[in-house]
Amino acid sequence: MIDTYEVSIMELRHLRYFVAVAEELHFGRAAQRLHMAQPPLSQQIRQLENEMGVKLFERNNRRVELTPAGDVFLRETRAILGNIENAVVRTQQTSLGEWGWFGVGFVGSVTYGVLPIILRQFRESYPNVELVLLELRGKEQTEALGAKRIHVSFTRVPTLQDGIIIEPLMQEPLMVALSSNHRLASQPQVNLRELANEPFILFRQGSQSSYGNYLISICQQAGFTPREVQNTGEMQTAISLVSAGIGVTIVPASAGNLHREGVVYRSFTEPTPCIGLSVSYRENELSPILPHFLKIAREIVRY
Repeated sequence: MIDTYEVSIMELRHLRYFVAVAEELHFGRAAQRLHMAQPPLSQQIRQLENEMGVKLFERNNRRVELTPAGDVFLRETRAILGNIENAVVRTQQTSLGEWGWFGVGFVGSVTYGVLPIILRQFRESYPNVELVLLELRGKEQTEALGAKRIHVSFTRVPTLQDGIIIEPLMQEPLMVALSSNHRLASQPQVNLRELANEPFILFRQGSQSSYGNYLISICQQAGFTPREVQNTGEMQTAISLVSAGIGVTIVPASAGNLHREGVVYRSFTEPTPCIGLSVSYRENELSPILPHFLKIAREIVRY
């Protein structure tokens, strides 16, 4: 049995020396390849064999051959050196923010606008980074950030919390989604006050930072409280209910990319109500991927 201590003192250079000789099957050529003199190379190979207690090469004046043990050691050594090389490359890539995993939380409405563009550009720029995507409501995103399950979150109405940086990215106009046979569907624009007596499909209200609360607040600023006939947590569901003639709803302009038969989207007259889009991340975030992701997100929303 090989002594563990003897194996542990084997140096990486011994493995590289061995592979060079094994591939060249000539000590002189191997020494040239390693940019060293032949006698020290021969000495290092003998030292390796002595430490292992195994003969790796058959030598005579005319040829050098691998022993069966040497042939096995060559396969294993190549694997070891390959793993070390991969480890070095991965470590360097991780340090540069070019490898690893990156968690992105988002509210569903963001998927109709800039988020797919940001993700596509990021994947093209950093193909070795694994993106972990989680669709979460605003409060859930804040909790996921605190638990380090995600690195960034995209929200419409972010929740303030110590240790979390909230960076506004853009303001997006709001639109009203109407059934195609609605009395206001023929108008190019709708005044928000015209919806005062309409049945509303609203979104779940909870914390003051919820999208549902925000919509109620802008209606109240226009002089009315929306009459709720249905409540949902999903924008796609709200649009489907509009298609069924259940009521009207208010959505970000990018949701107009969500096509449903029997639904039309109309912009509001001035002053047009808007909804923000923010990206949030931990103040002490150490991931070197974060600056790359934020740079791409900022560039995309500028267009």
